[in-house]
Amino acid sequence: MRLWTTWISAVMPLRSAFSRERTFLWFITILIAFSIRSDVAGVTSFVRALDLMPQTYPLLLNTFHSSAVQLVQLRSLWANHCLQLFALFLVKFNGRIVLAADGIKNPKEGRKMPAVKSCHQESTNNSKPEYVMAHSCQAISLLVQGALTIFAVPLACEIHEGITTSNRDKRTLYDKLMLLLDQLNLTVPFYFVADAYYATRKIALPLLERGQHLISRVRSNAVAYLPCNSEPSKKKRRGRPKLYGPKLGLRSVFDRISEFTVVPSPFLDDAQIQIQLFSMDLLWKPIGRLVRFVWVIHPVRGRWILMSTDLSSTALQIAQIYGMRFRIELCFKQLIYQIGAFGYHLWMKSMERIKRCSPGQYLHKTSEDYRQRILRKIRAYEVFIQFGLIALGLIQYVALKYPLQVFKNFRGWYRTLNTARTPSEAVVANAMQNTFQEFLIDLPRTHTLKKFLANKVKRRSLLKRKAAA
Repeated sequence: MRLWTTWISAVMPLRSAFSRERTFLWFITILIAFSIRSDVAGVTSFVRALDLMPQTYPLLLNTFHSSAVQLVQLRSLWANHCLQLFALFLVKFNGRIVLAADGIKNPKEGRKMPAVKSCHQESTNNSKPEYVMAHSCQAISLLVQGALTIFAVPLACEIHEGITTSNRDKRTLYDKLMLLLDQLNLTVPFYFVADAYYATRKIALPLLERGQHLISRVRSNAVAYLPCNSEPSKKKRRGRPKLYGPKLGLRSVFDRISEFTVVPSPFLDDAQIQIQLFSMDLLWKPIGRLVRFVWVIHPVRGRWILMSTDLSSTALQIAQIYGMRFRIELCFKQLIYQIGAFGYHLWMKSMERIKRCSPGQYLHKTSEDYRQRILRKIRAYEVFIQFGLIALGLIQYVALKYPLQVFKNFRGWYRTLNTARTPSEAVVANAMQNTFQEFLIDLPRTHTLKKFLANKVKRRSLLKRKAAA
């Protein structure tokens, strides 16, 4: 009971993001199905997981399209609610929390699914095709830490490519990511951690204007400039004073190996491993100010060149923070295979078929009604994804809050079950699946959720305790 009562109490603060109570109850039902279903085969798996009546299938579909779901408000509520839920588990450096951002290509073969486009997969895995038809999304997550485990709690995810509604829209992926970050309405100071793709002016400057800082990897061919140390001449010369000193190729610093410092690895999974560090403050031309660059030589993971716009952070802290960025990749893995947050199959019957290798849909010459129907369908995808993100975040919260109760209710088998570590998302999902029926039976008859499910479940025995023989 403790697992599910904690889960329910964590969901209730999100009520204000729904303009109708019935839609909120469907939202809770969908979150439960996300958490306990044994397959990720779209909306039909929700019906199987909860043993719902067949008539509930179109009602579930309508929930994702409903205007009663205030998506932007839901993102803001969830992000700020996570700061309260995970207050004891937040990863903090210099009084700042850590946000991780990355993009994900969600493969979709639907010929009548808006925003599906040909995407390039940047991967060293030979089994993956170079190009794939997919939804191109960008996501933001919050880093939290339990016992020997770091989770990336997903906050928001949005489809940022594939649709052009106006030929005057010049926004890039960086601009859209900053708009998504603004929707979270976070007022606490944070570090924004991302890979080398996001080491640009359009990310660094907006963050600095908000009083936040970027920590990122830079490309190996990047350059920076030494500060100009020449004293100003007494004789007045034409033109502005010199700002930049000699140019420095960042990759060439690895040749100065004797100047590197050997320190124990700060990464959580590295045991008895030492790394080499070197840092230097240089002028980075895209933002025209000093940036702290850190060169890292890892005996297993290779060589990195990192940058931080916060000059008060040490080289070891920068390396440690960036090393946690990979947790968002594990978060994507859980969203795909455990939760199924990207497993939507919502087609649009009246849409024109998408051609193979299509670069996207250009809608600025189509009718206003057609554009609105396309945008409504994309919004349904994003609502589906957001529900999945919240379901995963609640599972992670239960794992950090009550690890011993999770292991107690786990009915699976592990060859080496380590109860000293925080349970994984799969272990929590198994424990919640095993205790859900008991929780539903023990709910009082007057409970809103029980009354809501009373005429939607096939077997009424799921809601009633069998009488003793």
